[in-house]
Amino acid sequence: MADTPHEPSGQVESTKTNAAFGRRRVLRAGTGLVATTLGIAAFGGQAAAHFPADLEIEIRPGCDRAPINPDSRGVVPVAVRQTDEFDPTSEPVRYRFGAPDVVGDGGGGARPIGDGHLIDADRDGRPALLLFFRADETGFDGGESTGRLEWERDDEGNHGLAGTAPVTIVGRRGRD
Repeated sequence: MADTPHEPSGQVESTKTNAAFGRRRVLRAGTGLVATTLGIAAFGGQAAAHFPADLEIEIRPGCDRAPINPDSRGVVPVAVRQTDEFDPTSEPVRYRFGAPDVVGDGGGGARPIGDGHLIDADRDGRPALLLFFRADETGFDGGESTGRLEWERDDEGNHGLAGTAPVTIVGRRGRD
């Protein structure tokens, strides 16, 4: 980089180095303050694990009861809303949906049919991703009051974000 007409070469490099160290000190102090404010333990320069924000979802958009009949051959629509932390319209479609214990514990649940559709679920001008899942693949057994959607960060199934929403299980006939 060329010297400015008012500073000799050595002073320019010294000023740049001091500015870089100053920025690092401010960033380190700011990070510590944020960690302390949020109640995150920091020991030996390492912060506790970061847990990402939840997905904002709506099962059967526009329906308060969100009925699901796991015995049917129908589909369950699930809208994934855009937030400041996550834009479902710009990420790969890697989701699993179903009973919270089935999706969360064993990596089970239904996979989406296709790549979904864009909708404006809340009429806020921000597109949401509407996905469809086969009801009979969701793993609901009748005792659940919520459904869980997980987004997988990569092809290996590493967990990314997850969200839950209320459901009403209907139509369970002859199940143990």
